[in-house]
Amino acid sequence: MIEVSLSPAAIPTTMEDVYNLIQERNAYETIPFLPIHASNFSLSSLADALQARCESLEKQYYLEQQQLLVEAHQIGEATHDHGVNDNNNNNESSSGNARLRMEVAQLHSALKEKIKTELHSTAAMEARQQIDLLNEEKLAQETLISNLKMELDRSNEITTHLQSELENAKSLTRLSEKQFDGLKDAIRQLQLENEEKTKLNERLVENAVAEKEKMAEQFNSMNDMVEKLQKEISMLKSYNKKSEKGWFRLPNSGSKDGKSTAAATAGTVEGSLDDAASQARKWGAFGAILPSKPLYSIKAHREDASCVVYDGTNLNLVATSSSDATVRVWDTSNGQLQATFSGGGSLPMTGVDMAGGLVTCCGADKTCRVWQYKTKRLIHQLAGHSQKITCVKLFPGQKNIVTGSADRSIRLWDISRHIYTQTTTFRHSSTANCTDVFVETQPVVTGHLDGGVCFWDARSGDRVMDIPSVQEGGVTSVQWKPGSSHQVLTCGRDSTLKVIDVRTQSVVKTFRDNALRILSNNARCSFSPDAAGKYVACGGGDNGDIFVFDAASTDLKKRLSSAHQAGVVGLAWGRG
Repeated sequence: MIEVSLSPAAIPTTMEDVYNLIQERNAYETIPFLPIHASNFSLSSLADALQARCESLEKQYYLEQQQLLVEAHQIGEATHDHGVNDNNNNNESSSGNARLRMEVAQLHSALKEKIKTELHSTAAMEARQQIDLLNEEKLAQETLISNLKMELDRSNEITTHLQSELENAKSLTRLSEKQFDGLKDAIRQLQLENEEKTKLNERLVENAVAEKEKMAEQFNSMNDMVEKLQKEISMLKSYNKKSEKGWFRLPNSGSKDGKSTAAATAGTVEGSLDDAASQARKWGAFGAILPSKPLYSIKAHREDASCVVYDGTNLNLVATSSSDATVRVWDTSNGQLQATFSGGGSLPMTGVDMAGGLVTCCGADKTCRVWQYKTKRLIHQLAGHSQKITCVKLFPGQKNIVTGSADRSIRLWDISRHIYTQTTTFRHSSTANCTDVFVETQPVVTGHLDGGVCFWDARSGDRVMDIPSVQEGGVTSVQWKPGSSHQVLTCGRDSTLKVIDVRTQSVVKTFRDNALRILSNNARCSFSPDAAGKYVACGGGDNGDIFVFDAASTDLKKRLSSAHQAGVVGLAWGRG
């Protein structure tokens, strides 16, 4: 018996589904009739065989009967001829011949009866057996036909049920279409409302930003005014102290020469300030001073520091990044911590830069963050790289940022507005370990893991130049030479420092020392901050020493030993 069950998900919805179901039912119902057809064919074949055998037996019986008749006729003629010839001589044998004829006739009758009996008995037995078999098969076929009729009735019921379910499904489909149309209208209405709300929100944001910028300008002007007033107060206090000590007298309100005395006082203060400025350390044309010993040794982070940079606009600030996911700013005049910025996670920071009141860092969380130093607030969170960010650099003017990542892309970001935008993406076949930008008009330079150095046009997004195989094992640091637009300092895993001439695309200087080992992809090197870039410096990755070379002669000028207890990764040489 065939059972068919339908779940709500199996309810047909189209006439094609109904046709498929009827085809399946036809296949199921055809299978039981196959043995009936086979048995009918076998019975027909058996009946034909029995009919042929019966005809053969009847023919054989007819032939034997004819043969017996012929033999009996021959015997009769022979007996009659013999009797006529010998009638006169053998009168005594007539009775014997009559007896023989009678015996022959009896034998002939007995033979006929025997043949008929044998034929009828054999045919009847076989026919009876065949009839019994046919009756059994007929009963089985009738049983099977009754079962099939029941299955057919059940299939008809299922078909009727399916048809009713199909009608229900069609009605549900029509209802769903109506509901879908209603939902589309509702969604369209919500989209219109969302667009209106979005425009309103944008207007509110623009108004808020404008108000905030206005307040910031007012706040900055107030800060400038406060600083100016504080300077005037400190100046007046110094004047009062000097007047108390008798260095000079403040003019009385009734003095006739008060105006000239005040002018002289101003001239004296201006002269003292010029003298103090003349005694301060000077850079540029006056050259650089080699470092001699550590001024401060600071336990900056809980874990190893990964990068250090000087603030490009404030000579007394240094920013450090660390594997403890923090960035810290220090005052170089007293070694005190000024600010701490957290990356918001536990993944290490790999690079940092600071200039123009902005602090930016990158890390293994694929994000570059930008903070306002004064307010200590996060103003941008640049997301777009698919792998960890390996290097970051602020453009001069602090309106753009360049980042390099392990996803083999270098991206430029515009942070001049309250919402950042990604302006350009550079693609390279190798990871950028380091990058540098000196002035807006110069190309962006990047050093890569394959040992090559690339130059990119930030405005067009094109690769300007590619110098392969500068350093074996990879480039770890690149820096434009101060005051030069055609020389770049590189540091590599082959434990050498090199100066590249961009014009000839070749290495013009190579610095090495047997004790210098570069063991990190983040190891940095630096020119001295004077205008001529008289010296270059790098830290040892295994001994913690600082190596200072003469940029002109490539000779080692000084080695600061025992500066660190472990290998040096970050190095910055500033004017502070």
